[in-house]
Amino acid sequence: MTSTLSFDWSEPLVPGEVVLDDRVAPNASWSAVVRAGDVLTIVDVGGNQSGDCLIYNAADTEERYSVPDTLAWQGNAYVRTGTVLRSNLGNPLMTVVGNEIDRQDTIGGACSKESNTLRYGHHVMFHHGCRENFLSEGAKHGLGLRDLVSNLNWFMNVPVEADGALGIVDGMSAPGKRVAVRAETDVLVLVSNCPQMNNPCNDFNPTPLRMIVVRP
Repeated sequence: MTSTLSFDWSEPLVPGEVVLDDRVAPNASWSAVVRAGDVLTIVDVGGNQSGDCLIYNAADTEERYSVPDTLAWQGNAYVRTGTVLRSNLGNPLMTVVGNEIDRQDTIGGACSKESNTLRYGHHVMFHHGCRENFLSEGAKHGLGLRDLVSNLNWFMNVPVEADGALGIVDGMSAPGKRVAVRAETDVLVLVSNCPQMNNPCNDFNPTPLRMIVVRP
């Protein structure tokens, strides 16, 4: 059987000079400053792997990604090609310039020890989640608990049902699928390669992500 990880050779969605090419291990976290005009391609190496993401203005982290501003400006609950990811001041932080799945999620939030325990029982209390990854990674940049806000969930499938209910269901992604976002200003990007093992968002099997930054 051919390993799904053979898709790790995927090229960035936008051509240009590669200035960063990192592999993020399952359950791990990642961060980098992406300069204005540069494009970050996130590769779902193994398929159906959620990559939780926070974005900050690199010059002033008090300005950060805002779910309500992003959704209100575009008038749509999903993130797709062309979506402008806006800050709490309404400014553009990044723009989705390429996307190989139907939609990306920004309403499902991030898992944590507390939410895992509440949803799945005390026997999973020891499982760390994306919240813990964000705290650990954010500390490298002087960020703390008060800096955690609602996030993006790359490659995660959270349908909005007719009655308004949300679900966390099997993903729409596949090995090697990509999404590309262009920085509209210098931004600090934090990603948690989601460790969730209790629902289908990672196909119950966390796999690597690949982060490629190019300068077009």
